[in-house]
Formats: sequence, C-alpha cells, structure tokens
Amino acid sequence: MTELFRRHPDNPILTAADWPATVNAVFNPAAVELDGETVLLARVEMRTGVSHLTVARSANGVDDWRIDETPLLAPVDGRIEELWGFEDARAVWVDELDTHVISCTAYGPAGPSVFLATSKDFRSVERLGVVIAPEDKNAALLPERVGGKWILYHRPTSGFGSSTPGISLSRSDDLRSWSPPETVMDPRAGAWWDSLRIGIGPPLLKTEHGWLLVYHGVKETVSGAIYRLGLALLDLDDPARVLRRADEWVLGPRETYERSGDVPNALFPCGLIHDRAAGELRLYYGGADTTICLATASFDEVLETVLAAPEPG
Repeated sequence: MTELFRRHPDNPILTAADWPATVNAVFNPAAVELDGETVLLARVEMRTGVSHLTVARSANGVDDWRIDETPLLAPVDGRIEELWGFEDARAVWVDELDTHVISCTAYGPAGPSVFLATSKDFRSVERLGVVIAPEDKNAALLPERVGGKWILYHRPTSGFGSSTPGISLSRSDDLRSWSPPETVMDPRAGAWWDSLRIGIGPPLLKTEHGWLLVYHGVKETVSGAIYRLGLALLDLDDPARVLRRADEWVLGPRETYERSGDVPNALFPCGLIHDRAAGELRLYYGGADTTICLATASFDEVLETVLAAPEPG
C-alpha cells in the first residue's frame, strides 16, 4: 500500500516565524470549519517551554492565516494542574450541545491529564476543567452519544501497568464524570511500525461503515522513536469494537520538516476536515513537533483501504 495522504506542496503551512510573538514552535493543531473558514487551534510552545493554545483562521485552509494575538486557552494562576501549559487539542462540533467541545492535555506537576472546554466561535472559551486525572492524554470526544452516553477516547498510562500504552475509551452522562477506561486497541507486538505505543489522531469521523480512526503509532529504533499514521474502523453502535485495522502505515516521516525538528521523525495529527464537496480529507498534523503541515487524501480511497484491511485476530 502506498501512502494515501499526499503532502501539500506548501508544507509546512505554519511555522513559528508566522506568529505575532516570538515562540519556539507551533504544531499539533485541532481543525474545524466555521463560518466558511478553516480554524486551527494550534499548540504554541513558548521559549519558556510552556505551551498554550492559539487560534489561526484561513479562508482556504492553506495560506493567508490570521493568527489571534492572545491564546484561547492558557494556564491560569493558581491552577496547579495546568501550571505547565496546554497541549495537543482536538475539537468537534456537537449538535446536541450547540457548541464545539475541545479536548486537550493539561500539564502540571502530577503529569498530563485530560482537560475539556467548549467554544461556539473560538473567540471565547468555557472551561469544564480536568475530567480525567493524570497520567492520561490523547483525548477526543465522539460528536454524538452512543447508547445514551458520551464517548471519550484517550490514552491512560497510570495504573495500567503497561510499557506499551494503547487506546481506551470512557463513557459519561454529563461530560464531567467518566467511567473507568475500556481497552479499544493495543500496540502490536514485535517489529510492527506501531509496536511501542499508539494514540488517536484527530476526532473520529462517522461513516456509514463505522467510525473512521486515524491514529499515530510509534516504533522504537536504535536511533530513536518514529511516529507514523495508520487507519482503523470502529463499530458505530459499539465504539470499543475494532472492525478493521490496516496493516501498513498511510503516512510516515519523509520530508526534512518531518525528519528534523524538536522531536525528529514525528508526525502527529490532531485535525481532520472532511470536504464533502471535493470528496477529500484534509489532515492537519505537526511535523517534528516544530511546524504545522497539511496532507490530503481521497475520502473514498481511505474508506476503501480500511474496509479492505484485516479484521482483528
């Protein structure tokens, strides 16, 4: 299988040099469509090492970005759980709530935790706060209830006793109290490209065949970790059940902006937009934890690929 996602020729589409303030890096953005524009909620790492989340807007989702002067979500004095910043947002529009739900990682002395907030317009934000205690991260909400419950995918590490953490989900009535994690998908043992750890990428996309999952998988090598992207399909009515999982990665680090940076050989996607008119998926990802990049793929080709993948053994 060749790489399904094609890099945009203008990559990276956003860098630290584009920011209105001096920053170290911009990467791993959430992505939504709002009022005819593409809105990215980017992780911005300051030269202190602490990250916050700032909005960038573009009419075409590629260039002419308008970047907000102030962060949408930044640490608040006295909140120890967010003392060291916010990282790696995902965002999804929820019809029932008439708002976007933002999930991200809040980082404090106890470790990373899952933090939720809401925003209608990405100009103001309402904090729900930490909903899953450390250590936990890589969280995204399904855009609708399943079986009467909200579903949150995430990656717990504390108490799991595993050196190779995978993807889990929890359920909730109110977005604040969540059930114990249920294992959804684990890393594959041995020499596989996703053998060290895995985590969700952007929020899952609903299709007639199941929830489409783009995930990152990590393999440890003698020269360090390599982050690549894979596909899986989950059951619409039982979102803890994996229907299909592609054997091969669909995008891996190749270009200089993916190979070289603060975290070399790392692709990390947090945003996915389905352009139905064009029949295209637009994937926004961090390149080497340093820049923001874009790759596109045919929606039909992605679906055909995952439907042809093996059922889990």
